[in-house]
Amino acid sequence: MPGATPNVETVLAPGDLITGFNVPAGPWTRRSLYLKIRDRQSYEFALASAAVAIDRVGSKVREARIALGGIATIPWRSREAEDVLAGQNLTETVAEAAARAAFADARPRIHNGFKVALGRATLVRALLQAAELEG
Repeated sequence: MPGATPNVETVLAPGDLITGFNVPAGPWTRRSLYLKIRDRQSYEFALASAAVAIDRVGSKVREARIALGGIATIPWRSREAEDVLAGQNLTETVAEAAARAAFADARPRIHNGFKVALGRATLVRALLQAAELEG
């Protein structure tokens, strides 16, 4: 969290360069995607984003990984939404229930209340798109 230094968004020093990162492979990585919603077609900061990864056995979700961004100060993983999906067929109704769980404790401010509905819709869309991927 930014605390007393909201202007500091990274621990990188001037001249530092990220040369790569590792994403550990797992059964959920075969059916995964990142969805970024923004108000312009550019490299604009996300108003809402969802990274989802789903491991299924047949049509049932064995395990899901969900990270949400653009909504709060920092991205976060929603284990609440993951728990809703476990053992379920990934339908629109189930995706909507997972999205409600992800944002159940949301406390928007006066000027960003729209982001709760946008975040839920983004997560539902990402889940349904990921469900269509071949695993």
